[in-house]
Amino acid sequence: MPVEFLSDEQAARFASFQGAPTRTELEKHFFLDDADREAIESKRRDHNRLGFAVQLGVARFLRRFLPDPRRVPVEVVDYLAQQLGITDASCIKLYGQRDGTARSSASPAHCWARAWCSWSSRSSRG
Repeated sequence: MPVEFLSDEQAARFASFQGAPTRTELEKHFFLDDADREAIESKRRDHNRLGFAVQLGVARFLRRFLPDPRRVPVEVVDYLAQQLGITDASCIKLYGQRDGTARSSASPAHCWARAWCSWSSRSSRG
């Protein structure tokens, strides 16, 4: 017999953004290292590069994927866009407009593996 241990409100908040991440959280989970940048650079357009970076950071931060990776705090998008040299962070709105873009440009399994490896190596460094 299943037992519910989270209220509806708790379930809705589970593994989602509760406001903008702190500067420390941005630096820990959304900083793009050389391996991240190499994977991201294979994307041709700014919105796909930024969308991939968002998925990667969200997987590290929340340890899950969001149904719509465009629905993240603006601070996350701005932080990633700055690292990628993307001057118009609002291009993220175009990410996923073509059916399958979000799935084809960053498969969840591949993105998760990169995020997990990157996160675990960062965690072991302290």
